[in-house]
Amino acid sequence: MRLSIRNVAAAAMMATALVPALDALAQESPTLKKIKESGTITLGHREASFGFSYISDTSTPIGYSLDICMKIVDAIKAELKQPKIDIKYQVVTSQNRIPLVTNGTVDLECGSTTNLVERQKDVAFSPDIFRYNVRMAVKASSGIKSIADLQGKSVVTTAGTTSFRLLRETNRGKVLEVTQLSGKDHLDSFLLLNSGRAAAFVLDDILLAGLIANTQNPKEFIITGENLRTENQSLMLRKDDPQFKALVDRVVVGMMKSGEMETLYKKWFMSPIPPKGTNINYPLNAETREGFENPSSKGI
Repeated sequence: MRLSIRNVAAAAMMATALVPALDALAQESPTLKKIKESGTITLGHREASFGFSYISDTSTPIGYSLDICMKIVDAIKAELKQPKIDIKYQVVTSQNRIPLVTNGTVDLECGSTTNLVERQKDVAFSPDIFRYNVRMAVKASSGIKSIADLQGKSVVTTAGTTSFRLLRETNRGKVLEVTQLSGKDHLDSFLLLNSGRAAAFVLDDILLAGLIANTQNPKEFIITGENLRTENQSLMLRKDDPQFKALVDRVVVGMMKSGEMETLYKKWFMSPIPPKGTNINYPLNAETREGFENPSSKGI
């Protein structure tokens, strides 16, 4: 088939016009592309990270991390010029949260995940949304006040967390014999403490405070012992998607600079929250305030 000069010129112009579009597509965020094509975003959440990400008296998860993620969803709508994006929720645990992000099941994890440098091999993180200390919860009547008091006792940690490793590292060079128990999630771990099967539950102090506040008799428990490490919680997203991370970072940093993040903090950690109107009563610590003033996703 022979093409006329006019047709050849038209074809050339069309090919030239397509180059920017194809280049833009190549540069597009895989996550944003997936959301745009499906009209859906999947948010990962926890079931019992009280204050951060948990299921209340409805099936919809709520919490500090979820509220931040909703602001990010609004920014995605504006970026894609799509006024409606359906939200799907996916429960995650300490064990499966990273695989569910890396395999594409979860687009943005809105839970209570520590930003560790070793985890950055597999996933990316937002700037820190919270910084806290790793300590232990015990029964007030136990007499336990330090790590040394755990000698010969059972200690529970949640599977998939770094808590027991931190306990061992803090006690390095000393003779501490304990029996390690593992809960499948934070509620399961707390039940082992409450039932007396474990003498201590090692976890982020803010999560321990939330679990204690929501128990039937909060005064039966105390948070005590040495600080095993100051850690940082962040939202988790897929690695190697700089465009999507830039959008997430822009929203999170903007909330910090405007004061909106501190307002959210007071809502979830210094005020009555569902389902029981419990107040976790955990004042903004110096570490988190520094994170708001100098946003960072460096990791530890």
